[in-house]
Amino acid sequence: MGTRSYIIFLISLFVVIAIALSGCGGSNGGGNGDGNGEDLGSQVGNIIGNITGNSKGTIKDDPNAPDRDDTPRVLANSADGALTIDGNGATIDYSNASDGYIMAKYQGDNTRIKLQITKDGGSTYTYDVAAGTDFVAFPLTDGSGSYSVAMFLNIEGDKYSQACAGTVQADITDEFSPFLRSNQYCNFTSATQAVAKSAEVAQGAKSDLKVIENVFLFVTANVVYDYDKAANVQSGYIPNVDETLSTGKGICFDYASLTSCMLRSQGIPCKLVVGYAGDAYHAWISVYVDGTGWVANMIQFNADKWTLMDPTFAASGDKADPNLVGNGQNYNPVYFY
Repeated sequence: MGTRSYIIFLISLFVVIAIALSGCGGSNGGGNGDGNGEDLGSQVGNIIGNITGNSKGTIKDDPNAPDRDDTPRVLANSADGALTIDGNGATIDYSNASDGYIMAKYQGDNTRIKLQITKDGGSTYTYDVAAGTDFVAFPLTDGSGSYSVAMFLNIEGDKYSQACAGTVQADITDEFSPFLRSNQYCNFTSATQAVAKSAEVAQGAKSDLKVIENVFLFVTANVVYDYDKAANVQSGYIPNVDETLSTGKGICFDYASLTSCMLRSQGIPCKLVVGYAGDAYHAWISVYVDGTGWVANMIQFNADKWTLMDPTFAASGDKADPNLVGNGQNYNPVYFY
């Protein structure tokens, strides 16, 4: 590598890995405690407090309103090759940064590759990139501005060298675009089964709000928390929405990814949020509602009878620790996908 200096990353910075290792629980994004899967998901089923009672379907559409168009709306990502950063087998394509994403791939012989995206003055997002695959989309979730992007190749242990790096000026034309599109953690196409299921679940709804409720209730009723997966999930885990749908099992990352996919493919902006619920590293969602804005942490359509915008918690018989969840202030978002 000549005189090119080595760049060393601390794996502790790779918070995306932490969520996989935590299995949606454990303090400070750590492991699974004693290894038996007794993390936040299992706590939920063991603590008192049914926050929703027995009421379901609290959104009442206007019966005289026309049915909403439930046709899937999948925005295609592309690597057009017009604007790229290249080097050492790595390519970052930012031809469509104005749509809120970049694409990256690696075609060399290294087996451990990292992509970092940092907006000036913002958080650094670090992703694993699989070798030898086609382009994958990564969102620019901090809005318009200047982003530093770079790909790194593993040298040994936790040491990485820079393969390519540059600056991307993103003038994003639609602030919702990053949260309507597919990306590495919420990956879908028009052929994805979860997209078809979303159209089915949305059928007959007359408003986006009713679709949000229908999708949320569908996911929480049909996916159970997978304690074995939580105890054994490996570093670099990436959710697969169709696998979650077909198996009916998942960890918090899976719940959030599937729900985000189903809402996005119905044209409803949805953020997949990673952060802390109390002391536990966790994933949940935030949805945009016309007239209200971004609704994070908790939605109460009816002050006494609706539920969390946290599908992992709500899936366990709609039970959650009221001290942990409270009014939503115990949720501390860190990253948005």
